[in-house]
Amino acid sequence: MPEARTRTPRERYRTQVRAEIKEHAWEQIAAAGASALSLNAIAKRMGLSGPALYRYFAGRDELITELIRDAYRSLADAFKEAADAGADLAGLAHALRAWALADPHRYFLVYGTPVPGYHAPDDVTEIASETMAVILDACAALPSDAPAAPFDTHVDAHRQWAGGHPAPARALHRALVFWTRLHGVLSLELAGHFTGMGFDPALLFAAELDDLPER
Repeated sequence: MPEARTRTPRERYRTQVRAEIKEHAWEQIAAAGASALSLNAIAKRMGLSGPALYRYFAGRDELITELIRDAYRSLADAFKEAADAGADLAGLAHALRAWALADPHRYFLVYGTPVPGYHAPDDVTEIASETMAVILDACAALPSDAPAAPFDTHVDAHRQWAGGHPAPARALHRALVFWTRLHGVLSLELAGHFTGMGFDPALLFAAELDDLPER
């Protein structure tokens, strides 16, 4: 609040306009996908000229970056809130599904098909790694006395994706299985592939969670 009071009227107006631009961008993404995002179309919708809109976002890629950054930050915050409330790995899984169902277009922007020609800057990856760090914490907290699997050795030697997290090899393996398997179920559900099949996707998600290896 103190920071908001010290901003100038021009800064507050700029923040307002950028927020409105992002709202229209999400509407476009919902209608035609991120690859069809058009700043000129947004400018027309807002009653602005194209050059005027480019004073707020330098181009399509900058706008996409801002949307992706917001999406990753939202998920990271949801995971942190769940972890702070004592959620275990299952609790994090349900937090992930709730976040995805709340806004499927946001989910697919970060976990769907990459936008052609777009490359996210490094700071976006850093935000995404916050989410994985919470998962690794939960995986490392689980007991395991199973013998090492061949993939444990491999993933321990290729742990750059873990962002320096000190989790042991078994926890790294568990985290990857958790992340890939549950995202697979979520992606199919949100894309509508279960429609008409007659079963409850929530129960399938729970069953997949129950079947994750306790190693």
